[in-house]
Amino acid sequence: MTVPTVAVSQLKYGERLGDIVITKMGNTLFHKGRIIQEREVEILKAFLIPSVYIEVKNGNEAEQVSEEPKAKEVEAVHPFYVEYHNMLKLLKRVFLLANGGQQLPILEIRTGLETLIRHIDAYKVLTFTPKNRNLHEYIYHKSILVSLTSYSLARWAGLPQKDLLQIAMAGLLHDIGTSKVDRTLLEKKTPLNASEMDEIKQHTLIGYQILKNMSGINEGVKLTALQHHEREDGSGYPLGVKSDKIHVYAKIIAIADIYNAMTNERYYKSALSPYAVLEQLLNESFGKVDPTLVQVFMNKSTQISNGTLVKLSDNRVGEIVFSDRSHPTRPWVNVNGTIVNLTVERNLFIQDVIGHI
Repeated sequence: MTVPTVAVSQLKYGERLGDIVITKMGNTLFHKGRIIQEREVEILKAFLIPSVYIEVKNGNEAEQVSEEPKAKEVEAVHPFYVEYHNMLKLLKRVFLLANGGQQLPILEIRTGLETLIRHIDAYKVLTFTPKNRNLHEYIYHKSILVSLTSYSLARWAGLPQKDLLQIAMAGLLHDIGTSKVDRTLLEKKTPLNASEMDEIKQHTLIGYQILKNMSGINEGVKLTALQHHEREDGSGYPLGVKSDKIHVYAKIIAIADIYNAMTNERYYKSALSPYAVLEQLLNESFGKVDPTLVQVFMNKSTQISNGTLVKLSDNRVGEIVFSDRSHPTRPWVNVNGTIVNLTVERNLFIQDVIGHI
């Protein structure tokens, strides 16, 4: 059987590699049998691979290939993605109920969150992207992501076990007050003016009113709806309280909220690199958000292993070969045999985490 060579620019999604792909430095980039999807083509182009061998499907071989599920299909049925989707559906209903002044199904929310968190090991803060996300659902996705990020941060920070699920609830419901805010303001494609911003800020007070008399959630969850935009130096809203008056849940959710708002596409802003956002959080943490919690968040979320493929801000792709724990967002990256030390080359940063090859 002949194994045809195909130019990378001519590859079709779903084709399989007929041989291993080696980089110019002699490292294995992909193994034989790898299914070509958009990500694989991006990586091949980034490593300047001109062409690859493609498997020919004929006779029994074609049948054998068709029996094996594609990577995308396997990923789609992972319990984490199933439970994430279930939570998305539930949260849309919860926001509708809140908008209509109805009682929220706290037990159902709690059960759904417990089921989702059972699979939290599949959630990687820096690399997770919800499937089939659209901007119209931004507030629901952000609420779930803030919940998962807050739970992770609370666990990393060593908070008591009894608080972890309540913190996840606080993250999930922190923006419930937006259910009563004019949708056109939430989806405005240009920056808000002062009076529109004042209206948006009301979501903290509204959220607290919605949650304050509910059983099944503790005081920390209720206060988080009110306080997640308060800042350590008193410069936040709605009450301008300082650090000692801000509940620890709200301090955790504030960090998760800023991170997820900035790393996700919004109507009026493009998504930023997770690494750039972490650095910004660190720079702004003194006075704004709790610096100890930010340090824990940075150290733990950036513990991705050597060999992880990343895209730099100048669009070059390379793999992490060394992480300096004193500069967790600035590892050394091997780009086609050249080591880029991001602690020295401060003008560059990691734009995107592609994952393992």
